[in-house]
Amino acid sequence: MPLLLSGQGFRHDLEASGCLGIHVPLEGGAETRLLRRLRAYGYRTHLTSARGLGDPEAFLLNLHGVRPPHLGHQSIGRNGAVGEVQNVIPQLNEFLAESQPLVLWLIEGQVLSRTELLGLIDLCKREQRLKIVVEMGGSRKLKWQPMKLLLEI
Repeated sequence: MPLLLSGQGFRHDLEASGCLGIHVPLEGGAETRLLRRLRAYGYRTHLTSARGLGDPEAFLLNLHGVRPPHLGHQSIGRNGAVGEVQNVIPQLNEFLAESQPLVLWLIEGQVLSRTELLGLIDLCKREQRLKIVVEMGGSRKLKWQPMKLLLEI
């Protein structure tokens, strides 16, 4: 497995495209090896799930509001049954405060819509230090391609 030993091809493709769609073996292990190789090349890495991401730009870079889940019978005297909006800090601002490049690895990326994936591509174009890898499902062997080709823009 020379591919997993160096990770150079993966890193070059990631730097060239900015956003990659990847299919990983279901038994796991390949993604952690690639993340370790990227850290060795000077990248900071952040691994998170794509589920519940919503608007990627707002969730990752902007201060945004989230309502708590409805838990059944509640007093309607204050804020109704929908709950109070809680402001949530952006996930990536603290990582992008430094000059070091960042790789955001999104697992379960098959739940993202085409519009959300296009938003991730635009986000990588605007923020040059940000690279995004989206796991798009399982495969027998590790394979990746630029998100633009995966979506056939």
